[in-house]
Amino acid sequence: MTLIKSISGIRGTIGGRPGDNLTPIDAVKFAAAYGIWLKEYSQKEQLKVAIGRDARLSGEMIQNLVVSTLVGLGVDVIDLGLSTTPTVEIAVPLEEADGGIILTASHNPKQWNALKLLNEKGEFLDAEQGKKILEIAEREDFDFAEVDDLGTITKNDAYIDIHIDEVLNLSLVDAETIRNAKFKVVVDGVNSTGGIAIPKLLEALGVEVIKLYCEPTGHFPHNPEPLKEHLTDICQLVVEEKADFGIVVDPDVDRLAFISNEGEMFGEEYTLVACADYVLGKTKGNTVSNLSSSRALRDVTQKHGGTYEAAAVGEVNVVIKMKANNAIIGGEGNGGIIYPESHYGRDSLVGTALFLMLMAEKGGTVAELRASYPSYFMSKKKIELTPDLDVDGILKAMEKKYQDEDISTIDGVKIDFPENWVHLRKSNTEPIIRIYTEAKSQSEADGLAERIISEIKEVAGI
Repeated sequence: MTLIKSISGIRGTIGGRPGDNLTPIDAVKFAAAYGIWLKEYSQKEQLKVAIGRDARLSGEMIQNLVVSTLVGLGVDVIDLGLSTTPTVEIAVPLEEADGGIILTASHNPKQWNALKLLNEKGEFLDAEQGKKILEIAEREDFDFAEVDDLGTITKNDAYIDIHIDEVLNLSLVDAETIRNAKFKVVVDGVNSTGGIAIPKLLEALGVEVIKLYCEPTGHFPHNPEPLKEHLTDICQLVVEEKADFGIVVDPDVDRLAFISNEGEMFGEEYTLVACADYVLGKTKGNTVSNLSSSRALRDVTQKHGGTYEAAAVGEVNVVIKMKANNAIIGGEGNGGIIYPESHYGRDSLVGTALFLMLMAEKGGTVAELRASYPSYFMSKKKIELTPDLDVDGILKAMEKKYQDEDISTIDGVKIDFPENWVHLRKSNTEPIIRIYTEAKSQSEADGLAERIISEIKEVAGI
């Protein structure tokens, strides 16, 4: 069982002992630390925080603890109930709230949950802010409100509908164009809130929807990370139903993957590539993704006359670089679409609408669209960490070994070879080293990953 405290929030497995797992005591302590920090940060007498959750089994328990803790600090709470990460991000500025919390462990299995923390813009906190919250939680410097100063709770379950309206109002989304294309789409909502939000959006756009695992019970029918090996059911159903394509989201709906009409993965990496292709074809501009994302975005951006930049892994890092470079679309290769005209957060609803527009205007099949893009293949491996493993020393040794190559060290070590690349980094959310590679064939990508893993083991003496 695990409890991971990082600048991006607190994430852990439910049950067990405080400090070792995400127990009620840990949830209260971290929520209190966020509330205390927010008071110092905002300098306002009365604060308001929007809170929503995905459908995982521990969600209601954790939400009750977090909401009550903030009320005990004198903070007013807008309770969005079952929601999505991008929906809460949109709700914060619309409610003129001072911050937000999403209760979700994203793609992690059902025993996990987490507190994701937002600022007054509905964006994730930066590293310095996250560090301060961890410090407050560590010293337990809490001062709760007296009885006459307790916060209030206002329930508002309309925000998924409000979010859909926001998507329909985007300048590059035309519902009539999509409706006229008469799409038929299968949706895998992994029995979480994507099963509510994505079908509602599609129906508003005139798309025929076949639902698969769209009941928000929190009992995930398969591993909730939207990877090929977990998605055999939807791949089969798309073919059986003769659907135009399939849509898969993770439990909190910030990662988006497509299944082609042939029942094959479109590729999570190519979600962003396709959406960027559509946006850049309408509006000239720049793009940003993280260091672990495909070169295909760079190629498509350059095709449209734009400039591509890579950021350190982590949504907040991508957003910072997008703002600095005036990027009109960006995100992460795990299927995360960030479209600033909507908001600076990964949003599967926005990505779905942009993809539907691309398909409606281009015509043809999803398989044909995928074949039209530069063909890259990725391998995503990991090495479990042990207490005696000197990770920083390993990364330094690999950097030195490949010092004559094009190297970036803004986030772990990325080695860009002429025809392929490898990115080595410590995970922020799990006790592992991630080894990502990309090449022109799957066998080449896998071979490069295995070679690097062997070299790491040699350096580490394991």
